[in-house]
Amino acid sequence: MRILALETAAKAVSAAITEDGRILASGYQDTGLTHSRTLMPIVECLLRNTGLRVADLDAVAVSAGPGSFTGVRIGVSAAKGLAFAGDKPAAAVSTLAALARNAAFADGLIVCAMDARRGQVYNALFEAREGALTRLTPDRAIALPDLAEELRGDPRPKTVLGDGGRMCRGFLEEAGIPSRLAPPHLLMQNAMSVALEAEDLARAGGLVSAQDLAPVYLRPPQAEPLSARKAALEEAKAR
Repeated sequence: MRILALETAAKAVSAAITEDGRILASGYQDTGLTHSRTLMPIVECLLRNTGLRVADLDAVAVSAGPGSFTGVRIGVSAAKGLAFAGDKPAAAVSTLAALARNAAFADGLIVCAMDARRGQVYNALFEAREGALTRLTPDRAIALPDLAEELRGDPRPKTVLGDGGRMCRGFLEEAGIPSRLAPPHLLMQNAMSVALEAEDLARAGGLVSAQDLAPVYLRPPQAEPLSARKAALEEAKAR
């Protein structure tokens, strides 16, 4: 199975093409430029350099969340467009499940942490054992103090990773909970892991149509509660 995967859920942007568990090509950028500017040039470069077309793919995968509202929206929109254009199925991959793959080699507890602002992280916990991952929690938004209390007393080695990894590990250390940070080349979300997670999803019958591909937001975007408060204020003034 040949999959094109997109990762735009956090600050960095990446794309990758895999075939039956083998990474054919990948591109990664973390320069502060917007995903709307950087994503498609990376995709076009990968397709050109591999000599592939969208028609040659078996599916288009995307990190569908949790993550930045704008970033996830850009990635899902791009994946839908590519899947529609090529009449291909799509895979909505959990950002955190893909992220955990980066540290599957590190036996112990895998603590995925994405900065969710407001003193929270988007988080999921996995157990890694001999390269295999077992999910222990659903994807969630959790306050750092609550996560620390949940981890306190767990004797397993803890590997922290994600764009909120440094912040999370610092908090855990201050709380007296030992942990280690994933090395720099494995710390951040990347499309290679998204593609490999999508391959497993495909084998399990988890592909969807381009039309049914949808983002996963654990919290409503900030613009929604702000607009709701504004509407309530305007309504109060009109009374």
